[in-house]
Amino acid sequence: MDALQSQNLLLADTRRNILTNSLVLVVPGNSALGLTSFRQLTNSNVKKISVGEPRSVPAGQYAEELFKNLDILEQLKSKFVYGNSVRNVLGTVESGNADAGVVYRTDALISDQVKQVATAPDNLHSPIVYPIAVIKASRNVTAAKAYAQFLSSDQAKQVFTKYGFGIAQ
Repeated sequence: MDALQSQNLLLADTRRNILTNSLVLVVPGNSALGLTSFRQLTNSNVKKISVGEPRSVPAGQYAEELFKNLDILEQLKSKFVYGNSVRNVLGTVESGNADAGVVYRTDALISDQVKQVATAPDNLHSPIVYPIAVIKASRNVTAAKAYAQFLSSDQAKQVFTKYGFGIAQ
């Protein structure tokens, strides 16, 4: 969205953040490690941690930022099993091929094979927000604006909340 805005491709005054998400720590549903915090990932009984590849997966970038701010990144690096998407990270934890993983709350909620054991404090990573805007070159600006408006309606907010998203302020 920033790139589109910097190239002046967005219709003026249509950009806004509509949703938020959280970064969570998940473990396999049958895990007996007893993890309840991100700091516990440094424990010797945690062998593999699935995270998104930070160069290409935003959730991996947030996870790296979180671990840096907790001052545990260097301790954890040798345990990382990198995924090429958040769903790949989730699958690695679901299959038991990792002791834990870092995913978005919305992804954790779709799986009955993992347990969410911790939520990262928002102040330890960049905000996870989902923006919306109308593109200047849109073939139907009126419909695009109406759709953007609908996504901010109470009806849409109920659906987003049901699936674990936060509503941006």
